[in-house]
Amino acid sequence: MPSLPPLSPTTRSTLTRNRDRALHDRQALYSLLDQALVCHLGVVLDGSPVVVPTGFGRDGDTLYLHGSTGSANLRAARGADVCVAVTVLDAIVYARSLQHHSMNYRSAVIHGTARPVTDERAKLHGLRVLTEHLSPGSWQHARHPNDKELAAVAVLALDLTEASVKQRSGEPTEEPADLADGTAWAGVLPVQTTFGDPVPATYVPPGTGVPSHVAGRTIRPPAR
Repeated sequence: MPSLPPLSPTTRSTLTRNRDRALHDRQALYSLLDQALVCHLGVVLDGSPVVVPTGFGRDGDTLYLHGSTGSANLRAARGADVCVAVTVLDAIVYARSLQHHSMNYRSAVIHGTARPVTDERAKLHGLRVLTEHLSPGSWQHARHPNDKELAAVAVLALDLTEASVKQRSGEPTEEPADLADGTAWAGVLPVQTTFGDPVPATYVPPGTGVPSHVAGRTIRPPAR
């Protein structure tokens, strides 16, 4: 397999603090995006910054976002310079001093121009990518959007050209004096995202089996 190009080293995608936590491998960005379920889209609306939590999906080097065509935030993002942030929390880090309490995490910040996807086939592809990221198997199981629904949804595409990835892992950092004389417990408390038992909607007939693409969702293990 050909190697992937490294993440871009532009001014705004270069870390200014804790540079040792930067990951330059593009596969690290892909792995993070494929695991996370929610991103935060930053736009400027009427001269003021707005950050919107939303779902997303990745296909290759393209990130897809969507929302209502009536959303002022989505309209502001169309063709505009935006920023998308994604974080997966892996653990809470307890140190002997409050100064060194921290988190183990993986995060990405992506900059670029949000391109409106208007071609019907391309729009349906973007919606499929979004659907299969959040609820794998649903595109083949549920009804597809009709013309009215398709007209009411806006799909944006963002190239993963300019991005940074940052990660913290491992034990707490401690001051030498706290290592020598401190008595407080220190360590790592792992955080996991899990899926519970499926709960059918009230209108689903009793005895209807849970489809395998729902029943088969598993724990997303955090990085150690």
